[in-house]
Formats: sequence, structure tokens, C-alpha cells
Amino acid sequence: MTTAPVIDPATEAVLTHVELADDAAADAAIARAVAAGPAWRALAPGDRARLLRRFAEEVDADLEHLAGLEVRNAGHTIGNARWEAGNVRDVLHFAAGMPERLSGSQIPVADGVNITFQEPLGVVGIIVPWNFPMPIAAWGFGPALAAGNTVVLKPAELTPLTALRLGELALRAGLPEGVLQIVPGRGAVVGQRFVTHPAVRKVVFTGSTGVGKQIMAGCAAQVKRVTLELGGKSANIVFADADLERAAATAPYGVFDNAGQDCCARSRILVQRGVFDRFLELLEPAVAGVRVGDPADESTEMGPLISAAHRDRVAAFVEPDTRIAFTGTAPSGPGFWYPPTVVLPQDPRDRLLTEEVFGPVVAVVAFEDEAEAIALANATDYGLSGSIWTNDLGRALRVSRAVEAGNLSVNSHSSVRYWTPFGGYKQSGLGRELGPDAALAFTETKNVFLAT
Repeated sequence: MTTAPVIDPATEAVLTHVELADDAAADAAIARAVAAGPAWRALAPGDRARLLRRFAEEVDADLEHLAGLEVRNAGHTIGNARWEAGNVRDVLHFAAGMPERLSGSQIPVADGVNITFQEPLGVVGIIVPWNFPMPIAAWGFGPALAAGNTVVLKPAELTPLTALRLGELALRAGLPEGVLQIVPGRGAVVGQRFVTHPAVRKVVFTGSTGVGKQIMAGCAAQVKRVTLELGGKSANIVFADADLERAAATAPYGVFDNAGQDCCARSRILVQRGVFDRFLELLEPAVAGVRVGDPADESTEMGPLISAAHRDRVAAFVEPDTRIAFTGTAPSGPGFWYPPTVVLPQDPRDRLLTEEVFGPVVAVVAFEDEAEAIALANATDYGLSGSIWTNDLGRALRVSRAVEAGNLSVNSHSSVRYWTPFGGYKQSGLGRELGPDAALAFTETKNVFLAT
């Protein structure tokens, strides 16, 4: 096997080297998952639930360690990293309630009895991105395991450390060998093997829309199920009747959280023309106040970008002729830093308004009325999330129904709660994760008629 360095994006120091699986290692892991499947599937629902609760308790006991790994490996602020580890714990506790609730139906029919069963798919392959390595892993494996599937999970090459630790904690909690396996490797090798291997019955992928399309096309050859959570270009719509002070004060955190490396980032702020100038006046000190620096510092609000290559990609969006309203600050010296940046595109075709930057760059544009706000919000291939700021309840409901996005919040920037569904419209993805029905996405519905 080859190895790859794991780098701290805040210091550029090499933390460790991780072995990368080849095709043979990926196949061996899938074979172990197949072998572990029958016993895991046959386990009584209550026993499977107890093991998931134990897994959650192991995560909780290891929370500070997991958070520290994420700070060093992904550059997340310590506050965010603690929340992420806590989210893994909470998702597992929530998933532990699913095995005993995967009930079928009894459907009235003539001349017999008709019942349905929710049966596990088999082996599930999960491909996790580098931007939120811990929670996104759990969003996949929690409900998949609850439904009786076995899981082979590939972390991103850049951020494998917390996934490897979660695999250790699963074994410590008593999950049988082969039920949850962490297989680091390159997407073109391990991820592609999930797509092509006939024993993998579903692929769960979070990442770029381009790669998601390739996975979807590859899975079509076997009519393999997929859940895809892809890109975003979400809008933060601010109407003139909104609480402007609060909207402006919170706007930076709707886009600069995790250094903008968030598919839910509200990277387009649409502001009603009558309050546009005032909003910018309020936004400038809010952006300047974002604390960018050492992610291990308790007071830090934004850390570095994940890599030098990604920093260069983000910087390329801000061209010499880009109209910059103002910027925040960022450290100099080692680390992949980029300052919070507010731009004012003049052309609706500007790539800052149409493409996902995936960094701390936000575009602010004006609109006249509700109809134009909706049209601008929907003028994108994506539809993942968004925010609406207004004190008019009727408008909040009208615009929420009209904006083509899977996750919207009014007078806030919240997108994800583990007990509510999450997913996107259009090219932001396919299927839903989390919420009360999450386990159903990892089952087949079997219909049985008993003649009487």
C-alpha cells in the first residue's frame, strides 16, 4: 500500500502518514462487510439499538480527543469541532431509536392479508468529504447501521483521522468486526470500487456536483441506489422590513463558518434596494469582527482553508477587476489563510454569482421586490439551503415556498438538525439524509400477500 501525508492546514506541519487502500484492500473490506451482514441483520432490533447507544457513549467519552483531531486535521475551530463530535454522538443516539421503529404495514386486501417489511439493502459504501468529516460520516453510517446494513466508509484523503478514530470507537462499543469499516484511499480507487463492486448495494456520497454526476452514472450500470449531497450556491434574502441590524450581524456567520467550506454557505446576499447601502454599512463592521486565527484558540471564529491548492482555487475567483466592498483580516505566515471577503458583482453572469466558491467570499446584490428576489435566488443550478429575513409572516411563507431549495430558515441561518430531513433540489443532490425517515433510505420495501 502507498501512504499519504496528513497535514495541519493551520501550520502546514505533517501530522502523520496514512496508508491508502488499493483495489485489493477495498475488495477485502467489502468481502468482510458481506460476511458480517447476516449476523448483523439477524440481531434483534433492541440489541442493535443497544450497540448504537454504546457507540454513542464511546463517542461522548472521547469527545475532546475527537475535537482535537478535527482541529489539527481539518482546521476547524475548537468550538465547531466540539459541536461536530457532539453531533456524531447525537446522531447515533437518534439512530438507536430506529431499529425498533422500522415497522411495515398491514394493507387491507380481499381474500387474504397483505403485509410489508423494511429490509436492509446489504453493504453500503459511504464516501465522506473533507469539509465536515465527522458529522457527515455519522449521517450516513448511523441510519444505515440502524436499518441492519453493514458499512464500508471512505474518508477524504485530506481528513481521515476522525473517521479512523470512530472506527476504533465502534469496535470498543462492541459492534462486530466487519460491520463498520473505515478504508482510507483515493476516490478514484476506493470510491470507484464502491460504485463498481456488485456487493455494494448503495453508495452515499457528499462532495462536488461533478463527481456526484460521475458516481450517479456509474451506479446506473447496476441500478445501484445513491444518495447524493452535492454543491450549493445559497441565497440569504434580506427584505427592507427585516431587522437589518440582526441580519447584518449574523450574515458573516451564514457564509464564513468553516471558512466558507460549507455547501450550505449563504454565499449570495440579496438585499432589497431601499436598504442596500444601509445593510452594507452594517455588514462591514460585522465582517471586520470575525476572528480569524488559530483554530485551537477558544475565541477563534474562522480557521484556515483545507489546503494550499484550495486556497489558490478560492483566490482565483477574486480577479483584478472584481469590485471588492471590504475584507476582514487573516493571519500571515504558515497556514492556508484567506480573509473574509465581500464583493459586489455587477453582471448576473459573474462566476461569483453562479459558481460555488467554497471559501470565505460572499457576493452582495440588490433586488427591487419580492418577485425579483425569488427569481435571483432561483437563478442557479443549485438548491440546497438559504435564509429569508423579513418580519412579514405571509412573505416568509410565500418566499419559502417559492425558493427552490431543500433547507430554508427564516430570520436565522440554521440548516441542519439531525431530527429533521436534509438534502437539496436540482444539482444540489438526490435523496434526503437525517430526520425521522433516515433509516428508510437504507431499506427495501418487501410486500407479502398471504391468501386465506
